[in-house]
Amino acid sequence: MIDRYTRPEMQAVWSQENKFRKWLEVEIYACEALAEMGRIPAEALQQIRDKAAFDVRRVEEIEAVTNHDVIAFLTCVGEYVGDAAKYIHMGLTSSDMLDTALAVQMKEAGEQIMRRLQELRTVLLEKAKEHRYTVMIGRTHGVHAEPITFGLKMLLWVAETERNTDRLQRAIDVISVGKISGAVGTYANIEPQVEAHVCSRLGLRPARVSTQVLQRDRHAEFLTTLAVIGCSLEKFATEIRNLQRTEILEAEEYFARGQKGSSAMPHKRNPITAERISGLARLLRGNALAAMENVALWHERDISHSSVERVIIPDSTITLDYMLYKFTALIKNLQVYPENMRRNLERTHGLLFSQRVLLALVEKGLSRERAYELVQRNAMQCWREDIDFQSLLENDRDITAQLPAKEIEALFDYDYHLKHVDDIYRRFGL
Repeated sequence: MIDRYTRPEMQAVWSQENKFRKWLEVEIYACEALAEMGRIPAEALQQIRDKAAFDVRRVEEIEAVTNHDVIAFLTCVGEYVGDAAKYIHMGLTSSDMLDTALAVQMKEAGEQIMRRLQELRTVLLEKAKEHRYTVMIGRTHGVHAEPITFGLKMLLWVAETERNTDRLQRAIDVISVGKISGAVGTYANIEPQVEAHVCSRLGLRPARVSTQVLQRDRHAEFLTTLAVIGCSLEKFATEIRNLQRTEILEAEEYFARGQKGSSAMPHKRNPITAERISGLARLLRGNALAAMENVALWHERDISHSSVERVIIPDSTITLDYMLYKFTALIKNLQVYPENMRRNLERTHGLLFSQRVLLALVEKGLSRERAYELVQRNAMQCWREDIDFQSLLENDRDITAQLPAKEIEALFDYDYHLKHVDDIYRRFGL
């Protein structure tokens, strides 16, 4: 999955090269702080800065023997540095390096997803502007309700995308924390000043308190946020899938020249991208659940979270990045059919104006119960016999005793339902 769905920018974040680079940065910055405190000779720090390096293949060779990735990495770096390598990792535990570096990677991945969200918002906003007054039927329970515009549907998604942007920013802030506090978080063999220096250099904040690890509620919040964003994309994609149904066909995924929809049926044009997004959202939710299972560790730390995170954190960021990329392209190229929207508006022969007739009768002095009864009996006849609703009303003496034909006719006006569209758009500065 990773190979197929990873965009190059996100692939770089989770590459072995980038991971080891972050590990090395943590170690070098810790040495800087120790040198400032007089615990490392200045010449040793210079040697570390000049010579510290690694080779991914060599680390893997050593790990095959040690069965410990951090020791393998440090051994490899030591081969480059020489004698001064004895000062590297001094007073640190493995998780000081691992958790702090992982926080930087998660921050980098989150920032890439943030850019994708902003691109999606821009595309949705353009569609909202384009279809501001493109009238269509609103549906509740899958059944025709009252008119809306396609632009309002897009604007609704803009607002949700903005909320997701805010959620992601909070999640990035929560995970942008490091810890260099030793084996159980007491700073017994490393001073807090080292942690402050390393975190400052990496653009992180020191954890206010930690154990051997950063607490996994942070990671759970991050992955749950990714899952919520995935839920929104699934919601949007499900709507497009429904609008593309043959019986509705008000919007449709772009179908490229030469594209095929079915191996058996040449006529098929399927919403494959939207369906793919709906499926991938399930992975994000599953990974979020695994992240929540990781919160409860034994005492000051166990290792049960580690193997899980090696899968779920890269996979979730990669998957969501891909989903956003594909859905943004889907919206940009979305085929919208206003003529079909108009056709569907008229399929129920005016039933969508039932509430307006109800309110008009109430304004004439009827009780709501009596007005509802009169309108509903005509509406049910319209459903059963496929007869024009306005005509039924105009031939109902109980109705016309309150509403003359001209007043009934005036109630059947689509513009009435759109009179506050501009008010909604103004809330978005449009």
